[in-house]
Amino acid sequence: MISQAASLLKKHYGYDKFRPMQAEVIQCVLDNKDALVLMPTGGGKSVCFQIPALILPGLCIVVSPLISLMKDQVDALNSNDIPAAYLNSSLSSGEEENIITRCLQGQIKLLYISPERMVQEMNRLLKKLPVHLFAIDEAHCISSWGHDFRPEYTQLKLLKEHFPAIPVIALTATADKTTRRDIVKQLNLPSPEIFVASFNRPNLSLSVKAGIKPKERIKDIISFIARRKNEAGIIYCLSRQTTEKVAAALRAKGIKAGCYHAGLPGEERSKTQDDFINDKLLVVCATVAFGMGIDKSNVRWVIHFNLPKNIEGYYQEIGRAGRDGVDSDTILYYNIADLVLLTKFAQEGNLAKINLEKLKRMQQFAEADMCRRKILLSYFGETPQENCGNCDVCQNPRKHFDGTILVQKALSALMRMGEKVGTTMLIDVLRGSTKGELIEHGYNKIKTYGAGADVSFANWEQYILQMLNLGLIEIAYDEGFTLKVTEPGKEVLSGKHKIDLVQPQVKKIETIEPAATHKSKRELHAESGAGSNLFEALRKLRKQFADAEKLPAYIIFSDATLREMASEKPLTEEEMLAVSGVGQHKFEKYGQAFLTLIHEMCYGISAKAPKASTYEETLQLYKQHFLPGQIALKRNLSAATIYSHIAHLYMNGDITSIDQFVSMEEINHVKTTLKSIGKVQKLKTVFDFLNGQIDYHKIRLALAYLEKNGQYSEVNN
Repeated sequence: MISQAASLLKKHYGYDKFRPMQAEVIQCVLDNKDALVLMPTGGGKSVCFQIPALILPGLCIVVSPLISLMKDQVDALNSNDIPAAYLNSSLSSGEEENIITRCLQGQIKLLYISPERMVQEMNRLLKKLPVHLFAIDEAHCISSWGHDFRPEYTQLKLLKEHFPAIPVIALTATADKTTRRDIVKQLNLPSPEIFVASFNRPNLSLSVKAGIKPKERIKDIISFIARRKNEAGIIYCLSRQTTEKVAAALRAKGIKAGCYHAGLPGEERSKTQDDFINDKLLVVCATVAFGMGIDKSNVRWVIHFNLPKNIEGYYQEIGRAGRDGVDSDTILYYNIADLVLLTKFAQEGNLAKINLEKLKRMQQFAEADMCRRKILLSYFGETPQENCGNCDVCQNPRKHFDGTILVQKALSALMRMGEKVGTTMLIDVLRGSTKGELIEHGYNKIKTYGAGADVSFANWEQYILQMLNLGLIEIAYDEGFTLKVTEPGKEVLSGKHKIDLVQPQVKKIETIEPAATHKSKRELHAESGAGSNLFEALRKLRKQFADAEKLPAYIIFSDATLREMASEKPLTEEEMLAVSGVGQHKFEKYGQAFLTLIHEMCYGISAKAPKASTYEETLQLYKQHFLPGQIALKRNLSAATIYSHIAHLYMNGDITSIDQFVSMEEINHVKTTLKSIGKVQKLKTVFDFLNGQIDYHKIRLALAYLEKNGQYSEVNN
């Protein structure tokens, strides 16, 4: 089945191979097993259930938290020739009935639905539908330990009670170990396969700017945007008021910036989001309410105007940049005022303890003196050995020293105390404190008591922070926030590895770099890259298709796909299909137009409408017994174009028979379809009705046969 899955990946998505772990997840689902999948934003989670949905009989139900997310994904699926739909409050009762009918008739493979609607329909609609797979997207929403807990998700635990034999795949981009355990528990998954892909997004640069006042931040952001014309970005702010102030300041400087927060009317929010998705608005200043429903692949930068409240949220938000794999920038502004306000918010909730602890880890990331990507990845359980070279710390290195002995002292003390203490108690023991609680527990009698008395409390805090960031220890939020030694930590304790630590230093407030002096790796790469004029021309052509079809431009082709076209300059159908992101369906819809543009710009060939001679050339090659695919290669045209020539030549009587290309059984199928749906303007209408069982070129030839033989008009009478 994996070979079938790979074939579908190429056909519908235009990719030659799966990303890491996708094939394993797909095989698990096809084996009828439950799965929990953790993949970074832009890592290809959706393919893990969309491909099995195409292979399995019946229907895949996808639980999705936001209407905008449903619409975005369904538009993208339909654009890739995958029959999908959604049920939500934006539809009329008639539209819903039509979708349900199509589901019952097997014409839809993926149905998106909200968690609330899922619970309502558990004993009614879902029992009638031919469901063979449940996919729970944004699964961290089910866990109270997660950063975006949603009570309505908790009812999904009923799925396994009502449909015990149907596999469930839960997917998320942000969940620490505690949240992962809770997702499995809340969904009642007895023994799921758990897949954790690398959370590394090397195409994202990471930068933190500390101690910059709000007015100076705005000036810095304006100069940043000025160097990135025609690039989309998001600015996340802590409060609604800040989003409005920042957006107004940007507009005053001529930057088209929108504002998005929960206090705005629904129509205004929808318009802002739609304009952003469709490239009519390039900058949005928003609270965290904006983003989960955005599957826009060409966001080139994300800025946090304020400190986020936890690492999960921060990771998910920066993950909205560079989803297509193209280099993108992220900046976090941070000062003590943000921390004070966020601490106040964290103390007010029901989960005050965990919220405060997670805020502390976010603070530690912002104040770090070591590779920021290492810190980010260690939070999600990864322990990379090399520095990333693409964060502000790597580009401005701090002073290091061999801290192996210090680390071993701390790890030894933690192990001897049964891994049942937090940071303060660990430091007190290392420094030989005589506090009553310490003596009461007998910690003054362990071998490492006082072993770090020559190190100040403040420095020990920084060292333990670095140990957390290096993944040598971790915090068990569900066990009273105690510290635990990880497997890599145990290896250091046993002397298998040495550890470098950063020398503690006094924090300095950073100054704003002049706009002219700072250029990211991405900017320098863009300046030296060839094909930028062709890339811009391809973008304009893409926008023409997007506007005509009322789709976001990135759904037609991603920026990454256009960049590869500009670099490789394909000239034939075969070469175009080799471009990552160009599948057969999209080639048939758009490929010839993009090939023509590349011909024009690179080789000076004018784009002209087909002349009589073009049909004659095809006819002469056909008479020499060349097959359509061979004719296409010889003429540097697409196979779809050649089949349209054959249909034209058959209609004109130049070709007497087309039975070698399309059978009478297939022609009759098309004829029956026309009786049901009437005259068609697009081949896709027939293709969709037939659920993809007959290829486009055969439908085109069948229509030519019916029209020539007087049967096209009769089926519509």
